[in-house]
Amino acid sequence: MTYSRSESLHAAAVRLTPGGVNSPVRAFRAVGGTPLYISRASGSKIYDVDGREYVDYVLSWGPIMLGHAAPEIVEAVERAARDGTSFGAPSAYEVDLAALVVDAIPAIDMVRFVSSGTEACMTAIRLARAWTKRDKIVKCAGCYHGHADPLLVSAGSGALTLGIPDSPGVTAATAADTIVVPYNDDDGAGAAFAKHGEQIAAVIVEPVAGNMGFIPPSPGYLERLRALTTQAGALLIVDEVMTGFRLHYGSAQSIYGIEADITCLGKVIGAGLPVAAIGGKREIMERLAPSGDVYQAGTLSGNPLAMAAGAAQLRALRDGDAYERIDRIGSALISGLRHTFAKAGIPAQIDRIGSMWGLFFNAKPVTDLASAKTSDTAAFAKYFHAMLERGVYLAPSQYEAAFLSAAHCDDDVERTLTAARDSLAAIASAR
Repeated sequence: MTYSRSESLHAAAVRLTPGGVNSPVRAFRAVGGTPLYISRASGSKIYDVDGREYVDYVLSWGPIMLGHAAPEIVEAVERAARDGTSFGAPSAYEVDLAALVVDAIPAIDMVRFVSSGTEACMTAIRLARAWTKRDKIVKCAGCYHGHADPLLVSAGSGALTLGIPDSPGVTAATAADTIVVPYNDDDGAGAAFAKHGEQIAAVIVEPVAGNMGFIPPSPGYLERLRALTTQAGALLIVDEVMTGFRLHYGSAQSIYGIEADITCLGKVIGAGLPVAAIGGKREIMERLAPSGDVYQAGTLSGNPLAMAAGAAQLRALRDGDAYERIDRIGSALISGLRHTFAKAGIPAQIDRIGSMWGLFFNAKPVTDLASAKTSDTAAFAKYFHAMLERGVYLAPSQYEAAFLSAAHCDDDVERTLTAARDSLAAIASAR
């Protein structure tokens, strides 16, 4: 299938932008081919510049919970825009969204809004180091916490997709303060604390990994990290940029019975506009300037359009039945995909928590980066393009989570399962 307008646009883009994209995973490097250029989106669908429609399971990499161009979000942005797109000064919009976040997440007494997940995680690390007066941080191999220097060590997401687990430009001294342990490995985390406990400022972790593919935490793993950090006087930073308000209203922490010292949020709290946040207990958060001595600032932090959009989405999620609808659709989708792959004789790991789900072409369970890397990326690339030809848009990498919205419906599930059956048959016949 040809995508003539996308190909033309991409040819122009590569002359103007590195790789032709403004975020690496969009470049289709892991699956081959030319990235689609999107002209519009509505509900559960996106439409490329060649006029083709796709059921969308990327959802702007997670922020879209109510569906694309949800009326309540559009109306909130339009109302806010009429009063100005940016003030560079405080507004009631910031107070409104902050109150919703604090009310929803027990671990958060205060919140500071920023513009990206990278900024949130970077600030969380700085705050933890200042609070503990220690330098080292612990992260899990394959977990992605943005592209700040201390976190681009054994990173997931685009770095993993592109085969660049450590980025040039990160100094050896910076990398030396980052201790990398396997995800879901109690012994590895324990060994790090046994050796470096008095130097560790914080552990930062995705409660449900979504940037080396979709990988849930093993039973007791997050509780073990909470215990280790508490015993060592270190902080636990839970990166909920992806999971916050997505798995259910509030944080994934409440699902797993833990409470972070610092929580990073993003994506859903902006409803598709650039918003992220750092939240935590009052005494920790008040170390941030201007209350305290840890500096952080942002010209567009608390942007009124983004605040209005986020508040509209959170209210809709709090007051409506979006999570129940997503759970019903998600159950049908995952059970159908498992049946389809099994019937085709293709080994796969297909799993879901709430509105996050994932697929590995792998006969064995995937629990960490090492096992994720044993998955068949060539098979996924064939499957990705076969599904794309049949109108289903998946993330262009096996190492990214997929998402559902409240706009997905039974017809979307049926269309996806039909496409999966036909795609697997086409791949088998081409062997």
